[in-house]
Amino acid sequence: MRKFVIGASLAVASLAAGASWPAPVLEGPPARALTDQASVISRPLPGAQPAPIADLYYVRGGPDASWSPDGQTIVFSTNITGRYNLWKMPASGGFPLQLTQSDDRQSAVAITAGGQVLFQSDLAGAEIYDIFATPIDGGPVVNLTSTPDVSETNPQVSPDGRLMAFDRRPKTAPSSEIAVMDLATRAVRVLTHDTPVDRAWRVTGFTGDGRTLIATRGDFNDTLAAVFFIDVASGAAKAVTPPESGYEAAAAASPDGRKVAVTFETGQGTRQAGILDVVTGKTAALKPDAWEQSAGEFSPDGHTLIFSSNVDGRMTLFAYDVASGRSTPLPLPPGISDLASASNASFSPDGRRLLVSHQAGNTPLDFWVVDLPAGVAAPITRLGLASISPERLPASTIVHYKSADGTVISAFLWMPFNLARDGRAAGVLLPHGGPTGQTVDSFNRIALALASRGYVALAPNPRGSTGYGRRFQDANTKDLGGGDLEDEVAGARFLVATGYVDAKHIGITGGSYGGYMTLMAVAKTPSVWAAAVEQYGIIDWARMYVTEAPQLQQYQRGLLGDPVTDAAVYRATSPMTFIGQETAPLLVLQGDNDIRVPRTQAEQVVAALKAKGGVVDAHFYPNEGHGFVKRENQIDALERTIGWFDRYLKPPR
Repeated sequence: MRKFVIGASLAVASLAAGASWPAPVLEGPPARALTDQASVISRPLPGAQPAPIADLYYVRGGPDASWSPDGQTIVFSTNITGRYNLWKMPASGGFPLQLTQSDDRQSAVAITAGGQVLFQSDLAGAEIYDIFATPIDGGPVVNLTSTPDVSETNPQVSPDGRLMAFDRRPKTAPSSEIAVMDLATRAVRVLTHDTPVDRAWRVTGFTGDGRTLIATRGDFNDTLAAVFFIDVASGAAKAVTPPESGYEAAAAASPDGRKVAVTFETGQGTRQAGILDVVTGKTAALKPDAWEQSAGEFSPDGHTLIFSSNVDGRMTLFAYDVASGRSTPLPLPPGISDLASASNASFSPDGRRLLVSHQAGNTPLDFWVVDLPAGVAAPITRLGLASISPERLPASTIVHYKSADGTVISAFLWMPFNLARDGRAAGVLLPHGGPTGQTVDSFNRIALALASRGYVALAPNPRGSTGYGRRFQDANTKDLGGGDLEDEVAGARFLVATGYVDAKHIGITGGSYGGYMTLMAVAKTPSVWAAAVEQYGIIDWARMYVTEAPQLQQYQRGLLGDPVTDAAVYRATSPMTFIGQETAPLLVLQGDNDIRVPRTQAEQVVAALKAKGGVVDAHFYPNEGHGFVKRENQIDALERTIGWFDRYLKPPR
């Protein structure tokens, strides 16, 4: 793999020149045509106003939801109170009723046949979870696992409601195992043992007779995966697909246990949805495509399988008829549509209705119900605010541009309203987390806050991102902050080439790996950036390896290699190596309880820049982990971000 290190002079020259490339170019995985910068326009909207920052976070979210066993009620996690707790509402719609109250986040809803609602929750963002239960009609919340040194997640309920399967990981262990609990006695049996340190289990669910668990064992870098059947009584595990080669992950089993919905990887490195025949061991693709797909759930009768197609960061759901092999898109608007349930309970018990979530770049998330026989869909929640109207918010558009080496990069662009094409606007790059992640067309509060205030916001999917095939995803291995930084800088060039953005007024902000990319950008290409805000970003890979959790160490080894034998790689990819070259004022935002990127990483950044006389400030949030989930902290972080860019980035008018 060719590696690139950008010199500051090269970056400045490219920006000043307003580089452009011929179109169309059909390069990259899959083929995409380049965007003509002249086609980028700012739409007029009389009376357009900045989106209120607090209101953006009073728009509620919804991690997941499930049907009750009788099909009359929907239980879901949402943050109406500013905390992600459980609520329920009639399946026909109506005002929700709160089931649980906690200062900590609650999600992964699963409901037993007897009406017990199971869910997972951690303490203050520390990512050590317990599994809890509460009656669907209201009542006390009971901690079923209560293990401060073991994290239990992903509850799955047996068809008869007697057993709960879950993933179980001791705090000091890298690998998760699979366990089952007898819900009457709360006795726990761990079914898998001695899993290699570079592998982990994830339970998918039970077969229809409740005797077998379907599970996936894969590596931490999501490159290898195999489907297993585990006998509930004995714990005996049988590999259904090759366990040490290829990628095939289970999503659901048909009611008769003879078929498994799987996401598999083709020889060309593209994820596709398929059906695995348990008897023959063969997998058939549902609807072969150049774009990536994910398998979903079987209907209760096994006749229909739902899968999703990810086309350049926009996700469409399809219903696959098992008998005919025909795939039909579900009637949902463009954006991100996904199955609502984390416990394979998105279908109503009668199989006629499907519970999904839907959102888009300027449209808040809501839960929808799809009437499958009628072919119609409608939202059943209203989690937004009247002040946050999609019609009065900048919409997201997909653009494509070339990086320095010719690689085609996809990005989401938010253009402010009423902007003159006079080269005087400020632009902000929004690198995503991961690095094995993807910016998708979800409701983006940061982009909307920026774009509604006159900043042109661009969120690239650089090399290393998911959604564009294996070769693209692996293209930054041992080169973090190299070629992928080139892709971000090329995004800054794209903004200037539209004619709207001033090359001297471009900022960058992101969280986690986006925070790391922010730090690398301002250190390695200082003349490109006029201001930066980094949230919980990595500054020193070697130091972080020593302090992080074991499973994260395995993930990091997959990206960078061994910290001893590959010490040179660790140095070359750490922002700490380049500290002192920054010229952009930097704001650092960090949670106190972050186990992924500890507070010490942020403190290291601040101390190093202060020692060199840089402009730097920091704010730390108590009782927050990796990412901010408490509403008052989310609002504060975005207000600080906008305030920083208004002070150091926005051009004078």
